Amino acid sequence: MTRNDVTELIITQKLSKNLTWPELAKSIGMSKEWTTAALLGQMTLTAQQAAKIGAMLDLPAEAIIQLQVVPYKGSLPTSVPTDPLIYRFYELVNVYGTTFKALIHEEFGDGIMSAIDFNMDIQREADPKGDRVKIVMSGKFLPYKSY
Repeated sequence: MTRNDVTELIITQKLSKNLTWPELAKSIGMSKEWTTAALLGQMTLTAQQAAKIGAMLDLPAEAIIQLQVVPYKGSLPTSVPTDPLIYRFYELVNVYGTTFKALIHEEFGDGIMSAIDFNMDIQREADPKGDRVKIVMSGKFLPYKSY
């Protein structure tokens, strides 16, 4: 059983058991964003977390072990995403990437925003013109060091 097989099984079991990502996240005491990333193959669960998820989703022992293996991160099948929703994030970086960079460097100096020491919150924002997606990302600033 590969990690991709486990991801497909998780998605199928989640649907068949009528569970939501937030419900799965609550069971292991983590955010819905981190838990979803983990269950889609991008993060590593502890043995206790993997056992809880395995019980909720009736996963085989081999899948529970796979959830504890450090994954190969990066899940996009192509360098330019073709899924319309994911492509919009690619478009955001293409259009606003230089703006993100300029404003972060002006405020913090020469460095990067960590994707490791990072958190994210995704919420629905009601709007009479049509609901909006609100995404808040927070990553630790890591300055480049001189040596």
